[in-house]
Order: sequence, then structure tokens, then C-alpha cells
Amino acid sequence: MKAYSQDLRLRILRAVDLGETKAAVARRFAVGRSTVKRYLTEREADPDRPKGVPGPVPRIGPDDRAAVAAQVHATPDGTLAEHATTWEQTHGVRVSQWTMGRVIRRLQLTRKKRR
Repeated sequence: MKAYSQDLRLRILRAVDLGETKAAVARRFAVGRSTVKRYLTEREADPDRPKGVPGPVPRIGPDDRAAVAAQVHATPDGTLAEHATTWEQTHGVRVSQWTMGRVIRRLQLTRKKRR
């Protein structure tokens, strides 16, 4: 399920601030009452802190993608396992061949093998 937009979140909070009940706000914006309560609780806890992205931090981040592209261009015949081993040796971060494959696909690089 996709998250609700920040704009909708702000409109829900504004409606509650103007005196509407939580149930009325939930009906008006077609969200659950628990969603309205959660938004109010999150605002009270720390209103300035943006919500983080769920999941673990990627081992090969967006800043490292140029280095991956350079590595693939330097050894175009390398397998995913070889690229993962090279990445560990050069950057000190151990990644699986699946992780390396996902990054290479996101970069839209092809890995042609010589016969």
C-alpha cells in the first residue's frame, strides 16, 4: 500500500486543529481513524523530524554508482561474483552477487561475455 501524500497529512492535521472530530476527519478524507490518531501522535513526538525510509541502508549507495560503472567498464567480462569480490577488495564492503546484479541493472549496464 502506498503512503498518503504529505499534503493530505497536513490537511488532516489542519482539520483536527480547526475542531473537527477525529472520526469526522477520517470520514471526510477517506482514511482510517487510527491514521488520524497516528498523525497526531507523530506530530506531538517530534514535528520537525521527517519520517525515515524503511529498510536497511543500501551497501552500494547512490554515491557509489559511478564507481560500479567504472568497475564494470574496466572488466566487462567479469561475472557478478567477480565484481562483488572486486568491490569488497577495493571498497571494503562485502556485497553479494545479487546486490551487485541489482546495482548493475539499475545503471542499465549490459555485461556481454566474450566466447
